Amino acid sequence: MKILYAIQGTGNGHLSRARDIIPLLQQKADLDILVSGIQADVQLPYPIKYNFTGLSFIFGKNGGVDFLSTFRKSRFKKLYREIKTLPIEDYDLVLNDFEPVSAWACKLKGIACIGLSHQAAVINNKSPKPKKSDPFGKSILNNYAPVTHSYGFHFQAYDRNIYTPVIRKQVREALSKDMNHFTVYLPSYDDERIIKILSEIRDVEWEVFSKHSKKEYSKSNVHVRPVTNDEFIKSMIDCSGMLCGAGFETPAEALFLGKKLMVIPMKGQYEQQCNAAALQTMNVPVIKSLKKKNIDRIRAWTISEKAVSVDYPDLTGSIIDEIFKQHGFSKQMANSPDPKTSNRVKTLYEAKQQIVNKSKTL
Repeated sequence: MKILYAIQGTGNGHLSRARDIIPLLQQKADLDILVSGIQADVQLPYPIKYNFTGLSFIFGKNGGVDFLSTFRKSRFKKLYREIKTLPIEDYDLVLNDFEPVSAWACKLKGIACIGLSHQAAVINNKSPKPKKSDPFGKSILNNYAPVTHSYGFHFQAYDRNIYTPVIRKQVREALSKDMNHFTVYLPSYDDERIIKILSEIRDVEWEVFSKHSKKEYSKSNVHVRPVTNDEFIKSMIDCSGMLCGAGFETPAEALFLGKKLMVIPMKGQYEQQCNAAALQTMNVPVIKSLKKKNIDRIRAWTISEKAVSVDYPDLTGSIIDEIFKQHGFSKQMANSPDPKTSNRVKTLYEAKQQIVNKSKTL
């Protein structure tokens, strides 16, 4: 059996989660890995079969997505060529973590694509949403990487196909300590803005991991360093609290470690607005921007004793087993005109419904 595991390379969360999923897939079958995107700071310690440009959103320096740079750096002809030339039909199972090339290749060729991502959970109707609607952002989430079946990860299990976060083994097995510093990861802000605000809170040591700097330096009580996987994890494990964007993996791992958490969702990024809404229901403090008017709130958070308690058991292996149980094929879609395929899909859905009905009686 051949599996293609396609991973979004914008940001670090998708690749971080993949570090634990890949070994489980390698135990199941012959695995090829596809990564598309140009904004990641961490690398996978596994061979990558396909490394595509894909379609990335470029982080700005003022708290949001830089849509102008995103448009300028988008290579739509190249993206179309990547979609058309990907030999997606060579695989028995396609797993997709919000990755557009493989998703659209599957859609164009009528091949099933199994979504295994945080975004699959975010768009679920039962997951928390911000009060302010964003039709454009919602449309991006729904159409950027279309899949035929969805399994999602979120801060809580809001629905039956939504699971609690994948916590990397490197974090799950770590001994959390408090070494009296606060870890910061705000990739959509430039170093100057971060230093200007955080240096106003003088009785705190800040360790800032920067997407915009290639060297380590310090100004006042703010210590800036480039993002590397091991250094970032060590800082997070040893910190008193985490100040970060409203992404998914970093807040989830901070919560798992029992750290105080404050998030600043990126402007114009619907997924992060949804994440912030979910975290607010868990009593995690959220501020809208890194501005002077929020310095007092940040300062109050640093001296607060409140940390949110979560239970994130290691379910990754069970989730992979369930996907293989339910989708031991991928080349047929539910609307296939082939009677044999339709019967097989029907049987799959009947079996799945029995599991759902049984779970409701427990």
